[in-house]
Amino acid sequence: MANILLIHGAYQGGWIWTRVAARLRAAGHVVLAPSLDGCGERAPLVRPGITTESQAAELAGLLFHEDLAGVVVAGTSTGGMVMARLAELAPERIARVVFADALALRDGEALPDIVDRPTAVNTALTSGPSRADAEGRLFADLDPELRAWTLARITQQPIATMVARVDLPRFWSMPAWREPGRAAVIWCRRSQNPPLAHQQRAREALGASWHELDTGHYPMLTAAAELAAIIPG
Repeated sequence: MANILLIHGAYQGGWIWTRVAARLRAAGHVVLAPSLDGCGERAPLVRPGITTESQAAELAGLLFHEDLAGVVVAGTSTGGMVMARLAELAPERIARVVFADALALRDGEALPDIVDRPTAVNTALTSGPSRADAEGRLFADLDPELRAWTLARITQQPIATMVARVDLPRFWSMPAWREPGRAAVIWCRRSQNPPLAHQQRAREALGASWHELDTGHYPMLTAAAELAAIIPG
């Protein structure tokens, strides 16, 4: 059985992994699905200085204090950015990285280089979709009950995690993540972002295993069983 860390994406919290985490725990895995700093139930505590890098550093501290090793880390959407930085900070504790329809930025790239967010609502501290955009576009393919459940929980994202260029000088050159079985990329066929070419670039750079799910950008909501089967490897 594995130790598994699930990293959520933008506008989310650990809650979005509920269905996947339940399946993984039922299979005997130890699962952590925390809400990142300034996200989910921690959104009211948002403040200046929350970045992709600070969120990754907090997760590295979590793995240290829980004294976990051989961890399988799965990141979705912007969680892929956090995961890559975490893999730089704590490689000795991580056995496998899984990009689950996730952003896989190179050092110095920023999310707007890859994803167009035409209806983003920005404040000094946060960024996110309008309510109408979230309901009519982001979560439009969810069934009504699940969409209502999700819309009740989404929050704005700390703005630096959405606009700043990532500091990722080592991840893509580290030999560990090119070893067989240590990296996987999951493409969701009905998802427009991140683009297919972006995810193929990650697969090629890492020699990662490739998986496809016939669903949209939120497979942890719409294809939980299939995603839970892929993550442990």
